[in-house]
Amino acid sequence: MIRQGVFDHPVTIGIVGATVAVLLVAAGVIGAMTATGKGTPELRRELWLRLGSWCLLLPLMMGPVLLGREWVIGAVTLLGLACLREFDRATGLFREPLVAALVVLGILAVNFAALDHWYGFFVALWPLTVGVICIGTIPRDRPAGYVQRTALGILAYMLFGAGLAHLSFMANDPAYRPVLLMLLTTVALSDVAAFTFGKLIGGPKLLPATSPNKSISGALGALCVTTLLVAGLAWAIFAGTPMAQPHWLLLFGLMVGIGAQAGDLMLSSIKRDIGIKDMGTILPGHGGVLDRFNSLLLVAPAAFHFIRFFVGVAEQQPARLITGG
Repeated sequence: MIRQGVFDHPVTIGIVGATVAVLLVAAGVIGAMTATGKGTPELRRELWLRLGSWCLLLPLMMGPVLLGREWVIGAVTLLGLACLREFDRATGLFREPLVAALVVLGILAVNFAALDHWYGFFVALWPLTVGVICIGTIPRDRPAGYVQRTALGILAYMLFGAGLAHLSFMANDPAYRPVLLMLLTTVALSDVAAFTFGKLIGGPKLLPATSPNKSISGALGALCVTTLLVAGLAWAIFAGTPMAQPHWLLLFGLMVGIGAQAGDLMLSSIKRDIGIKDMGTILPGHGGVLDRFNSLLLVAPAAFHFIRFFVGVAEQQPARLITGG
């Protein structure tokens, strides 16, 4: 399997360099605000907390991508399990250990399929795992609560297993690094842009009952920034392919921008429904792991299939590396 070197692609170099530069500039700006007393103490504290979390998160996000395929798949697997743990505790799925265990097995299986580069098994696991979750608790002869526990299990698997595992499968492509770095950084930037535009412009709330802090100005600003940035990076990554047409690139950027915000709003709907503010407290200024990575849940499968339709994903690479075939 032929692989590109870590920094063979200019987009990889550009994204890593830009990320370091942005963190340094952000630290300088927040430091200047603190020194001059600009903004409220609460705002400055929130900015410092968010910056500190990003200084921890970005190396954890980008490190596996730079280290190699197996590192990516391992990291995505751990991320899926971490998201599931928070989801279990928040929704009460932990009270149904059999269903939770089936979801764990599904997450491990679908990421194994990615590691094996077995696309047929990877795709087949979605309906098969859902079927197993549906019948898993029937032998216990306890119909009370069946719909709730089954629905929670299916939702958890589709988001944290089947959804996120598309990132794992993309790592089979020799040129996966710039693509994954683009998705990780632009999705993160979408959240930062929404926060920034919302604070600077303000105005009417987007969906006040679902996410009270999100404004229309923040959503539109983030969508414009994300769409244009993704389109520009994708043009550099996919130059010379059928995807490198302005309308397809803008559509791809729009899809990532909408998907990122939709994933965030989806998690907000879940949190409002069960009456909590955050899924966890592990990341100061961000909440839990799921609060931070919710935008990837919908973007990962959408981006994978968009790219696969136009240029393919690891189509020429050896398949079934572990199981043979």
